[in-house]
Amino acid sequence: MASSVDMEASGQSTCTSPQTAAGTSNPTLENPYPSGLPASAGPVNKDEPIPQYVWLVFGATGHLGQAVSNIALARNDLVIQVGRTGSDEEHPPPAHRNSFFTVCDVRDRESVSHVVDVALTIWGRIDTIVNCAGCGIIGGCEDQDDYEIRDQMETNFLGLFNIIHLTAPYFRKRKQGRYIVFSSISGFLGLPGLGGYCGSKWAAEGFIESLMYELEPYNVKVSLVIAGLARHDRQSTASQGRKANWAHFLMTRPSQPYASVTSPANHARRMVQWIRDKQITSDVKVGEMVWELAHCQNPPLRLLLGQHAVESMRDKLRFTLEEIEDWKHLYHLDDSELQTPTETQEGQDGGEMEDVVMSNVKEEDEPK
Repeated sequence: MASSVDMEASGQSTCTSPQTAAGTSNPTLENPYPSGLPASAGPVNKDEPIPQYVWLVFGATGHLGQAVSNIALARNDLVIQVGRTGSDEEHPPPAHRNSFFTVCDVRDRESVSHVVDVALTIWGRIDTIVNCAGCGIIGGCEDQDDYEIRDQMETNFLGLFNIIHLTAPYFRKRKQGRYIVFSSISGFLGLPGLGGYCGSKWAAEGFIESLMYELEPYNVKVSLVIAGLARHDRQSTASQGRKANWAHFLMTRPSQPYASVTSPANHARRMVQWIRDKQITSDVKVGEMVWELAHCQNPPLRLLLGQHAVESMRDKLRFTLEEIEDWKHLYHLDDSELQTPTETQEGQDGGEMEDVVMSNVKEEDEPK
């Protein structure tokens, strides 16, 4: 087993060494946790022992990543907690006998590969991979430069791609595995002030939905968790001192065309200020539901948590259906209906000429 000294010497991670032997599985004798999932999901039976899973949690130092890790550890699972390179190395999560902490940059394929190797070395297997890693820029589309757009795409989409591309062969070979990817209402809504973030989340959701079909024959389950307005507790300033930082979002300074308080481009900024002191969705409940998701037999593709997420999805679907109804007279056109008036007239004239010719032929064929 790789030691914490070896990891620190490599410059790849800062870690807390676990005490449980690698590859062991100690199922709990009973299930004391009531399930909130429907029976169709095949939740863990309360009368059956709970299998001990090995979790690989990317973004474990973030708000929701911490909640997922804490619930898994509290319920006797084994967790590899992965933080971001940089500040997370100086502030690792509290040590736990069933946890191991390391860091990586999900945008760097080699960094992700190293973390996967560490997880397999320590615990001998991986059962569930959770991706909470992400970043976002709050500001109008025109106020974000190409570097900021690329950073969001590389972290939120290509980072997810790196994780899955490096672990899917392992899950396929085992004929089992679970991906749980944290998304956002920005993954199905276009929100003013979050254009780059929405673009990256839409890409991630399309990728995950396609992946679900491809991995289903190998008993590898894929789910998106949309937690709505989950509470974020951290607020600081960016290290460069140029942009305010709230949770994993940076805020750009609006340019003159979008500086008005009522500008749609400032919608995301107003939303952040509105929910700053509100506890919309419980992070503990989110962690509990994700734990159940990992242990159930038939997880959904999308799990919406919190009233805001559910209502946002309903509003989106309602708007889409209404728009379809408004424009449905254009949705059922076949080739004949697409003909121009001139083409239609020519067709009619041609038909009349054909009738005249056929009439003459019949007259000539009649016996005299």
